[in-house]
Amino acid sequence: MNIPETYNQLDQWTTVMFLYNSALKAINTKIEILNNEFIHLYNYNPIEHIKSRLKTPESIVKKLKRGGHEVTIPNMIEHLSDIAGIRIICSFSPDIYRIAEMIARQSDVTVLVVKDYIKNPKPNGYKSYHMVVTIPIYLSDGPVDTKVEIQIRTIAMDFWASLEHKIYYKFEGNAPDYLEQELKACADMADMLDNKMFSLNQAITKIAEEQAKEKEAAKVAEEMKKAEREDVPAGNEQEPKDGKRSGESASGNRKEAGE
Repeated sequence: MNIPETYNQLDQWTTVMFLYNSALKAINTKIEILNNEFIHLYNYNPIEHIKSRLKTPESIVKKLKRGGHEVTIPNMIEHLSDIAGIRIICSFSPDIYRIAEMIARQSDVTVLVVKDYIKNPKPNGYKSYHMVVTIPIYLSDGPVDTKVEIQIRTIAMDFWASLEHKIYYKFEGNAPDYLEQELKACADMADMLDNKMFSLNQAITKIAEEQAKEKEAAKVAEEMKKAEREDVPAGNEQEPKDGKRSGESASGNRKEAGE
């Protein structure tokens, strides 16, 4: 990201945040289009909802100092990857990798870093799939590649991570040991819930497919019966075995009765 050095600090800050905000909009639009395409093709919605945010100035300063960097705009651009952040919440774990792959296939999106905390959870139980990407923001002077961090997780993962963040924020990162153990146990339960819900969804999908096949088979059978009835010409009904039509038998009986 190249910001003109002739800009003063305020102009540089405004320009940088404008670029990050534009990058959020661009990635958000891509994700929404991909989700709508998936619904159109497969009648299935892999994304429950999307959250996006820009880091606050206070948060940016804290993170730079924590990393031992001087608080400058060039350092902010170089050393921070999550100033613009998007969180994608999915229904099931397999959806996470499907969405990540769809994003990575975009021709103007460059994947810089991938951290898979689903296959390799953090010691506290945290699970999520992180991608740092760049996307070009097209300005009047040309494109500017801008970083965005994308986090993809399930509803259960997001629920756990949100509560864990609130707890650690209250204790300023120094939560009691027993709380850490309880949080890890909750993370294990969230993982078990994810697996159980996915298994149930698979079973429901299979039942729905079988019912659809049975319905289609019944429809085909009914259409075949209808076609057979329509193929018999009028007046060509099959003769009874005794050679008499039902009307003839009845008139013959009446004649015998009158004799």
